[in-house]
Amino acid sequence: MENLLYGFSIALTPMNLLFGLLGAFLGTVVGVLPGIGPVGAMALLLGLTYNLPPVTALITFAGIYYGSMYGGSTTSILVNIPGESSSVVTAMDGYQMARKGRGGAALFLAALGSFIAGTVGLVLLTLLAPQLAELALKFGPPEFFSIAVFGLFVLCQLSDQGLLKSMITVIAGLMLGTIGLDLFTGQQRMTFGIGALEQGIDFIPVAMGLFGIAEVLESAEVKLKENQEVIKVKFRELFPNKTELSRSVGPIARGSLLGFIIGLIPGPAAVISTFVSYILERKISKNPDEFGKGAPEGVAGPESANNSAAVGAFVPVLSLGIPFAPPTALLLSAMMIHGITPGPLLVQEHPDVFWGVIASMYLGNLLLLALNLPLVGLFVQILRIPVKFLIPVVLLLCIIGAYAVNNSVTDLYIMALAGIGGYILRKLNFSPAPLVLALVIGPMLEDSFRQSLMMSSGSYTIFIANPLFKGLAIVAIAITVLPVIWRRIRQSKAAV
Repeated sequence: MENLLYGFSIALTPMNLLFGLLGAFLGTVVGVLPGIGPVGAMALLLGLTYNLPPVTALITFAGIYYGSMYGGSTTSILVNIPGESSSVVTAMDGYQMARKGRGGAALFLAALGSFIAGTVGLVLLTLLAPQLAELALKFGPPEFFSIAVFGLFVLCQLSDQGLLKSMITVIAGLMLGTIGLDLFTGQQRMTFGIGALEQGIDFIPVAMGLFGIAEVLESAEVKLKENQEVIKVKFRELFPNKTELSRSVGPIARGSLLGFIIGLIPGPAAVISTFVSYILERKISKNPDEFGKGAPEGVAGPESANNSAAVGAFVPVLSLGIPFAPPTALLLSAMMIHGITPGPLLVQEHPDVFWGVIASMYLGNLLLLALNLPLVGLFVQILRIPVKFLIPVVLLLCIIGAYAVNNSVTDLYIMALAGIGGYILRKLNFSPAPLVLALVIGPMLEDSFRQSLMMSSGSYTIFIANPLFKGLAIVAIAITVLPVIWRRIRQSKAAV
């Protein structure tokens, strides 16, 4: 507590407070832009911190990080365009809430869940950082593979489209994830001689196409075929009603704890935490049929897990100097630029940095809540734009977002093809979300699988003998069987 108070004395200086607010605001603004996301926002704004004192620079950078994490949910809810992989799940129910006239409520729940989950994660970070970092270091390739397989198993149950359709889209995502150079042999795989594909298929143009371009095509088709105006959404209430709030309390609490734990795991923790939270809430919900149609739990739970996982990812980078996710890798580079070596000695050598950054994150969560809630009404106005004006704007944002990541024209072609594919998937009643998330998890699955077999000289017993693999297999069976049993018990009680 004494160290934390020391951190607040640093974070509350006028200069650090101002730059912390500036970082959170800029992160939110850039995060709102489709296709940028936390990594893009941090990369674009890294140059702003070069001439600042080390503590102020890192406080600003941390503000950019969690500000952009929140901003990514806005476009998912309002225009069904996930700016990052961790916002895909939010779009499933957030966009449906917006179409029902509850876009303001969805944004409010996202902001509230982010604030509570971020605060819970920071308390756990303050208390448990050294011990949890040591635990996370014990993960090796077999553990990564076990987690990836478990994630894909849960992913197949993510939507109501049925197991067969989910498996088809997951397999398609895994196949796309294999395109590029084989890191172990250096051979090109399915690049068709296109040099830009050697680095693999990037998530952003695929997501832009499957969600953004497909939405544009479908909206244009409805306009042309039916020759009628799109129904305008009326926002009678900006904030959630009592029912929406009461249904969100449990998901926010569970998502906060679940996200922090998953955030300690190397890899796309924020992505995994969102769909694990989503499937958990749908399994235990009294209204599972509402998921995918505008359930508030489908927004509150994943958004809480997303932001709590972002805080959990700070544990290994601050305590041991090992980034387990791309955003924290950029944070590590910012530390190195300012001559700070993160690791076990960071607390002793730079206590002002360690505790100042942690204290600034407490303040940043509060500032984000105070900053974003007044702007909810501004974001909601996007839905009032007539569809004939909105479609070109969405199309332009998709093109800019897809091109800005790698400055590659190839990404624009990928986005266009993904848009056509997404349109066809919608016509066949396939959900594109499992495909996108499998594309993110696929490389981790393949690399950890091959590394594990190299460790065991080709023996598959390395997985069977792994305690985590056994534990996750039990959990996978439990989340499949127990909800069915529970549902039958409730049906039998209702019949009586």
